[in-house]
Amino acid sequence: MDTNITGHGARLDVNDSGPGPRLMTADTLTGDKVVNRQGDTLGTISDIMLDVPRGRIAYAVMSSGGFLGLGDKLFAIPWAALTLDTDKKCFVLDADKTLFDSAPGFDKDQWPESADLSWHQNVHTHYKSRPFWE
Repeated sequence: MDTNITGHGARLDVNDSGPGPRLMTADTLTGDKVVNRQGDTLGTISDIMLDVPRGRIAYAVMSSGGFLGLGDKLFAIPWAALTLDTDKKCFVLDADKTLFDSAPGFDKDQWPESADLSWHQNVHTHYKSRPFWE
């Protein structure tokens, strides 16, 4: 039976016929593709960022572009903006590829300052997502 679970985190499109994805290790998710609803590959999950004081996942870091890890641009995708498709083993983001032309991204050697609240607000506004700290 398929269910759709919502809350503060990524939505899950779950097939309950096997082991569930409700509790997973972060490294199980790294390397998963991120696709849009049209089936276009947007990138892959490279990291999971935790909001340690609140005990929540804040972002999935998506790597996009480049070749063999060189020249990749990183994007902090709000966790709540993603849907985990357990059958296809990928994340779905309701976004067109062109959204990333203006998305707040960063380089693997220059991550954003975690204390910069305006950066976090800009990211959540860009993806039309509820901020993880609310």
